[in-house]
Amino acid sequence: MSIMPDTWIRRMAQDSAMIEPFVESQRREGVISYGLSSYGYDARLADEFKIFTNVDNALVDPKVFSDQSFVTRQGATCIIPPNSFVLCHTIEYFRIPRDVLVICLGKSTYARCGLIVNVTPLEPEWEGQVTIEISNTTPLPARIYANEGICQFLFLQGSAPPEVSYADRKGKYMRQRGVSLPKL
Repeated sequence: MSIMPDTWIRRMAQDSAMIEPFVESQRREGVISYGLSSYGYDARLADEFKIFTNVDNALVDPKVFSDQSFVTRQGATCIIPPNSFVLCHTIEYFRIPRDVLVICLGKSTYARCGLIVNVTPLEPEWEGQVTIEISNTTPLPARIYANEGICQFLFLQGSAPPEVSYADRKGKYMRQRGVSLPKL
């Protein structure tokens, strides 16, 4: 398995619409960086946020998920309460090639503030906007910014395509747009 460089990512984004919209160089002036980097792509955060709250004393259960567990906000920024988290999504829409697995890592700017990004791997032939969980591990409120970098995706190409891809399995999160809540 090889990690793919900027030249491959650019070619796949331009020729195969692997990332849309695609920013072909890293932007960083006055913002948390986003766009193409040496061996990855820094995705941007959209302006829709689902902030988890305990106002209605709801139980978070992945098998029976209730939308009473969160409040929805839209805007240029979002405040994550202390020791809480928010669900959000990327601006970018991804189309993963059949022989590629994508791993996501958080940006150091947010990590150094106690904000942890969690995304499961993007499997071969998955496509959609990526739902992201951002945990505020601090005892203080924390601000995140829409339209700026939130995480970096690393593209790992396998030595051969898998026998069965996410699309072949008809995965439940295929072609998602916006924040996708847990599904069973």
